[in-house]
Amino acid sequence: MYSILDIQKRIMPDLVEVMQKRFQILQYINVMQPVGRRSLSGSLGLTERVLRSEVEFLKEQDLIRMSTQGMSLTEEGKDILDGLERIMREITGISRLEAQLKAKMGIRKVVVVPGDSDKSPWVKSELGNACAACMKDALREHDIIAVTGGSTMAAVAEMLPADFGEKNLLFVPARGGVGEDVKNQANSVSANMADRTGSRHRVFYVPDQVSSQIYESFTQEPYVNEVLGLIKSASMVLHGIGDAITMAERRNTNEADMEKIVKGKGVAEAFGYYFNEDGEIVHKVQTIGLQLDDLESIQHVYAVAGGFSKAKAIRSYMKQAPASTILITDEGAARNLVQG
Repeated sequence: MYSILDIQKRIMPDLVEVMQKRFQILQYINVMQPVGRRSLSGSLGLTERVLRSEVEFLKEQDLIRMSTQGMSLTEEGKDILDGLERIMREITGISRLEAQLKAKMGIRKVVVVPGDSDKSPWVKSELGNACAACMKDALREHDIIAVTGGSTMAAVAEMLPADFGEKNLLFVPARGGVGEDVKNQANSVSANMADRTGSRHRVFYVPDQVSSQIYESFTQEPYVNEVLGLIKSASMVLHGIGDAITMAERRNTNEADMEKIVKGKGVAEAFGYYFNEDGEIVHKVQTIGLQLDDLESIQHVYAVAGGFSKAKAIRSYMKQAPASTILITDEGAARNLVQG
């Protein structure tokens, strides 16, 4: 038997297209509110004329409100968006995508959000929302949460709700600093997560990549040793998945090691490990912080990465990821992943 949505897609495809368009508008306003019409038009690729018509309709239905600051959702608008999300998952086949990827990767769960963060950067905020929702179900009192850096993790930080602080959480950076972009380093991201949720955090001011001699010296420092102990006793880890060459350049990798990564056809990086398309480790840097083996003993591991271009890196890393991993990705990456 056909469902009502199957029938609608066959008999009234234009109705489904209108639903998708209005869903995207409500979704964007919800993430970015208050937001101006020009920003909304540019981000969604809609002409001013089309957007004006849609905004007027949504306003008449009391789903959005207008102010001098911009548009925002009404309470009814939020309720409608919640209902629409469930419907759109079925229409676009996202639920089926999740099941396919979970079986293919052999991991605990896959969560896919609509959109492609390569084309629409605001989709990263939706990845953050999805990660926060997954965390909410798993959090326990006094949990220690280890966090890596990167722009996706920074987006997750912005989406964490204040009520997480009721759990008396402790956020710790999973590793030392990488590159020069301070706001996206693990220290900054974990501090922002703590600030957003009214929780505690510890800083870990050590380099991400060091020589063996310096590693031994650092780990003998009482403070460093104490924070390392907290990191390794974390009950939850939030991490991104990087493109191998991009991460190597960010670490100012020397010529010999860069050649090793390139010759090994590295496509992915996580926790200082570089992987080829088969998930084999082609290079490992000496990092101070969480190691790949440590993940096996951690109960909740969330890997967050999206964008069509990230599919190769995600596919590679998932061949090494612990079975407890929950992958949170977007539709752009997911549709590329199921084809590979």
